[in-house]
Amino acid sequence: MIDSKVIIILKETETKMSQKFNILWADDEIDLLKPHILFLEQKGYEITTANSGVDAIEEVEAHNFDVIFLDEMMPGMTGLETLQQIKLIKPQIPVVMITKSEEEHIMNDAIGGKIADYLIKPLNPNQILLSVKKLLQNKQLIDEKTTLNYQQEFMKISMAFGDAQDHQDWTDIYKKLIYWEMQIDATENKSMIEVLETQKIEANSSFARFVKDNYIDWMEEKNKEKPLLSHQVLKQKVFPKVQSGKPLFLIVIDNLRLDQWEDIEPILAPYFNVENKDTYYSILPTTTAFARNALFSGMMPMDMARFYPKLWEDEDSDEGKNNFEEDWLKINLDKNRMNIKASYQKILQTQQGKNAVDQFHQLMQNDLNVLVYNFVDMMSHARTDMKMIRELAPDESAYRSLTKSWFEHSSLFELFKKIHHAGAEVIVTTDHGTKRVNKPYRIIGDKNVTTNLRYKQGKNLNFEAGKVFEIKRPEDAKLPRLNVSSSYVFAVEDYFFAYPNNYNYYVNFYKDTFQHGGVSLEEMIIPIVQLSPKS
Repeated sequence: MIDSKVIIILKETETKMSQKFNILWADDEIDLLKPHILFLEQKGYEITTANSGVDAIEEVEAHNFDVIFLDEMMPGMTGLETLQQIKLIKPQIPVVMITKSEEEHIMNDAIGGKIADYLIKPLNPNQILLSVKKLLQNKQLIDEKTTLNYQQEFMKISMAFGDAQDHQDWTDIYKKLIYWEMQIDATENKSMIEVLETQKIEANSSFARFVKDNYIDWMEEKNKEKPLLSHQVLKQKVFPKVQSGKPLFLIVIDNLRLDQWEDIEPILAPYFNVENKDTYYSILPTTTAFARNALFSGMMPMDMARFYPKLWEDEDSDEGKNNFEEDWLKINLDKNRMNIKASYQKILQTQQGKNAVDQFHQLMQNDLNVLVYNFVDMMSHARTDMKMIRELAPDESAYRSLTKSWFEHSSLFELFKKIHHAGAEVIVTTDHGTKRVNKPYRIIGDKNVTTNLRYKQGKNLNFEAGKVFEIKRPEDAKLPRLNVSSSYVFAVEDYFFAYPNNYNYYVNFYKDTFQHGGVSLEEMIIPIVQLSPKS
């Protein structure tokens, strides 16, 4: 299957690369460039020449070209003046400026005029060919190379599933899958995405077995082989970075997956250096009520419910699932003897985000500022409930793109810019990821069973054993019991729980939606990144 699909893609690429490209070359000494023109024609390009800027503009008005070479020092209408006219007529055509001058102001004017490349005479034939290929065949060449490289890596990644020994091995596997997913997503031909999706399903199946075999052991405090878990993050990753008189910002973007962060990180590159890019494992269930409260409290859910019953709210409580995050944070700070000035804000609406930006000078008076942004979580729920959002984000690529678009136009990005200008440091993380679900899994329970699609908590749970992770004794996973006979069941891979009543409606409504609460690479392995401001 893999080889046949690769062959099809390569044939499509060869077809595209064999097409004829038309180049317009404008130079008042065009006759002297005849050897270069012949060289390009031998490579399969069709060349039209012009002796002046006026002639070049006439050619552009009369014909279509794939790229234009433009001499900057032409008499009469200069190259820069010609460039302005061409951009008015057909702004989409890439223009390569060619000049004898190395003066910086000419380069600046050319770049400001949106040139595609800049070459300095005397010209080298291969230099010209490289510029042409970069502009006209870049995507095709990348498509071909990416396909071949992924084909070579495919077997190595698949073999790694069986060889993975610990949590770090699985983190490395997940990072490789994300890398290739985003590399293939950036290509013009995305046929290999189907192959990658199949590999991700296989990876999640193996990862689920790994979690089943090891999760209970991770609950042992003295276990040195366990990954960093939700309740340990602040103590190990955040509190050591807090310095008196030097504000630290902790940004928690709810529901943010590692691949979504990879899409956001380049936007922040002009402002911040990445000092440390790490991951940690979300506890189960991978939900706000459990994972995020554990993140802030520094405790596992069983201890939160036991020692602070007034603050603990179960998943399906009538009260909010995370109304006491600020209280949990204070408890964690006190427990770790962090005698600092700290603030906490939860951003649920646009105006709240704007208020945080407007009050930035006040935040700079604190040692630690914690801000929780709920947009990604709201987007995943909206995609389930609203047809329009499903149309905007029909697949993984579009889901990432929608997150990236939100960030670029968000008050959070404005806050990051202010943090950069103030010279402060930032730690960015999340509470859990989210999984695109496609396969229903029948389960039966009483009316008190939780409604979450990726995990169930309650008594008298009936289901077919197999594609689930069952915890019969909640205390083994440091989870609270609702009653004596309650247990937890987690969906794995891309399954979601469905009740027999109204089964078809339920399945059709929730299939191909993004959910969280269960066991998957996407939900459990999540980013924590330390950023320092660029000068």
